[in-house]
Amino acid sequence: MLTEQPQQPHQPPSNKSTWKAILRLLRWDKPTGRLILMIPALWAVVLAAHRQVPGQLPPWPLVGVIILGSLATSAAGCVVNDLWDRNIDPKVSRTRDRPLASRALSIQTGIGVLLVSLVCAWGLSLYLNPFSFWLCVAAVPVILFYPSAKRVFPIPQLVLSIAWGFAVLISWSAVTAGLEPAVWPLWGATVLWTLGFDTVYAMADREDDRRIGVRSSALFFGSRAAAAVGIFFAGAAILLGITGWMLSLGILFWITWVLTLPVWAWHYWELRRTKPHPSLYGQVFRQNVGLGFWLLAGMVLGSQI
Repeated sequence: MLTEQPQQPHQPPSNKSTWKAILRLLRWDKPTGRLILMIPALWAVVLAAHRQVPGQLPPWPLVGVIILGSLATSAAGCVVNDLWDRNIDPKVSRTRDRPLASRALSIQTGIGVLLVSLVCAWGLSLYLNPFSFWLCVAAVPVILFYPSAKRVFPIPQLVLSIAWGFAVLISWSAVTAGLEPAVWPLWGATVLWTLGFDTVYAMADREDDRRIGVRSSALFFGSRAAAAVGIFFAGAAILLGITGWMLSLGILFWITWVLTLPVWAWHYWELRRTKPHPSLYGQVFRQNVGLGFWLLAGMVLGSQI
């Protein structure tokens, strides 16, 4: 005769596992997505300093504030996204193990982490001039709206792209205390670049998104998604070229710019295949982080030589 085993008492998560879950909530275990927001902000601060005084680099304290601010802002965006999607993420293979989706963290903990992230971002924004500070304030509703956009807006990746564009406007104005004509092609390039790589990211989730009933640019463009990505990357390249021309950047920028073009062309060529390997989408996303820093190096060197 089998005897009933005594029920083991529920073991609360240890502090160590909670902190690991918080790091995963902030995506700091996958730094690629955190770095990609930092890139356009650094583009803007470098080019704005050069615009003010040719060959001048931005002050290092400002660069540090922008780096930390982008980390705090992207952290807040991740937490808001996971709070909105805590009941959707378990239905998507790529996201089912996220801490709020798997219930490794409570909603209360998620809200607490969000508030800490927002307070950090707010504290860093106080270092900026008043115009840049209010641009930071204007960006908050866009950041908070993005996670819910997939429920009501046919191209939610456009909302994310506009949020990314604020990184350009804030960083540029942090140097110049205003927005000059040269910032707008850089802003447009950032929006199109973000729309391109985030559409690629969404292509990996098409089947799950269609089944759940949420929207994405990959579903909106359907069979033309690869062509749309190619157009977005081409538009970003053209606008970056216009930016370089308006700012009279040197030859080293143009070398990095020219060498970026075949990589984006390869991305388009691979994505247009009938059945790309699923790993391609993550590969393209990661490579765009590398391309962003490659272009940043060209901007720094092109402003000096």
